[in-house]
Amino acid sequence: MRFPFLILTLLATLVSGRADPSRTCRILFLGAPPDAPKELELFDGKGSQKVSLPQMNFSEPYPLPAGALTLRLLPAPPEDPAAIDPAAPSAVLAAEISHCYLLLSPDPENSVAPVKIQVIDASMDRFRRGQMLWFNLTAHRVGGILGSQRLAMNPNSRTIVDAPADGNESYPVELSYHPIDDPRLRPICRTTWQQNPNARSVYFVVQEAGKRNPSVMGFPDYRASDPAAATE
Repeated sequence: MRFPFLILTLLATLVSGRADPSRTCRILFLGAPPDAPKELELFDGKGSQKVSLPQMNFSEPYPLPAGALTLRLLPAPPEDPAAIDPAAPSAVLAAEISHCYLLLSPDPENSVAPVKIQVIDASMDRFRRGQMLWFNLTAHRVGGILGSQRLAMNPNSRTIVDAPADGNESYPVELSYHPIDDPRLRPICRTTWQQNPNARSVYFVVQEAGKRNPSVMGFPDYRASDPAAATE
């Protein structure tokens, strides 16, 4: 699958020191080609750890050091941290970001590791339990009903939507899009979803090659380290 990876231009900001279990990242390789690597080394400036690059769900949370970091993805642990190839995929994480997503996209031109990295701030105080983070990666306007909430997105944009339902309830979902070359609204989906009040959810509206209508891909993010979740 190949998508217009706007996620590579939406946000960026990273750290050094000892890994802090209260600070984590999760990884998603959206639209990975068949020959994409399944694992790489994540180097944070002090040390490295092997990380998985899943395509259909978030990775496990990986601890990160405190402070401002430059993260790099490498095929193997560096023998000399001072001599890392500057072409290695990298991204910067600001010191104030306590949790983040590393969204990867293909970069076949990179000779070190064929990926690009996008950092998305998923700090608990900015993206709360029960909320939904939406990315519209298409050239169309997208909107509709998500339970008690309404979604309205311009092309190539993102937004956070408040909890669509209370508790562990099901809620109706009706999504449509407005094609750029057609004045009529066209449906994306009409269904029912289940709310998990203890999880954050990330959704992508994508235009898959060979398909007329956009589709929706969703990924839940439950973090036991969230103090509020631990008291539920």
